[in-house]
Amino acid sequence: MDTLTNLQELFCWICPGRLYTTLNKMERNITHVITSDVLKIQSVDISPKYTYPMLFLLLFVYFSLLFSNFGVLVLIIAEKRLHQPMYILFGNLCVNDLIGNTVLLPQLMAHIISTEPLITYNQCVVQAFHSHTFGSASHMILLTMAFDRYVAICHPLRYNTIMTTKTVIMLSAAAWGASLALVSVLIGFTVRLSRCRSVIQNAYCDNASLFKLSCEDVSINEIYGLFFTVLLFSCSVGGIAVTYFRIALICYIKRNKELNNRALQTCASHLVVYLIMVLSGFLTIILHRFPNYPDLRKIASILLHVVPANLNPIVYGMQTKSLRVKIVQILQRKVSPT
Repeated sequence: MDTLTNLQELFCWICPGRLYTTLNKMERNITHVITSDVLKIQSVDISPKYTYPMLFLLLFVYFSLLFSNFGVLVLIIAEKRLHQPMYILFGNLCVNDLIGNTVLLPQLMAHIISTEPLITYNQCVVQAFHSHTFGSASHMILLTMAFDRYVAICHPLRYNTIMTTKTVIMLSAAAWGASLALVSVLIGFTVRLSRCRSVIQNAYCDNASLFKLSCEDVSINEIYGLFFTVLLFSCSVGGIAVTYFRIALICYIKRNKELNNRALQTCASHLVVYLIMVLSGFLTIILHRFPNYPDLRKIASILLHVVPANLNPIVYGMQTKSLRVKIVQILQRKVSPT
């Protein structure tokens, strides 16, 4: 493609008629040939001797996040004492982690052991859609959980009247609905483009990798992508910052030891989970600015999925008293002699 362009620039002034037309036909034919439904994935460059250790590591990570998230989700559903807004919202986070990583990790493991990792365009679009939905839904769900903590600490007497079952369902639906709407527009702008390349320059499919397959003008994709990122982080970081500022202000004004302990106990786990997710996301965004380290960027983008999903149940399970007590009871029942 670059060679044809250079030939056009060099010879168009010599014979602007027949030769230029011929070159244009050659370029269109080549573009048609490489525009295929089968795409090649540029997976992480791993030495052959480390291929299977990496595969077993990812397999262990995947099964551990399946076990922890699914276990906490079943526990929340089965235990009536955990049918509270905070745990129901956390259940949404577990569902998001399970879906997001199930779409990504099995395909990623298959690509690691494959000599030529390939994926169809439709599969790539689905993977990109779920990848971005996973990230945006995580932010929106944690934002709703911050609102729940604000009501519980700052308005404890009105908590049961504000955080009703209907309110929790509406907040959950709003979190998922906003995420799906934003991501649908993001991917919609990309799938309208024609393709002149067939190599995904990432370990898995995402929006940026998809629109880079096109030779068309992608300015609208970049503008909306920037708008999407700024809006998501502004709402998430800004909302949670305001919420925690109000909680800290109430604790400082009342100077109630019991209130402070309750705030620390219920907010610490939420804040740790949120910081893990934000730091992982910022690391991926920063590494996009350093094209000389493609493998490091790919590993960081994978960690963005697997690290929060593995740590979320551990952090909440250990920091939240009701969950911790129930998990300990189950473990004691399993190891105690009959």
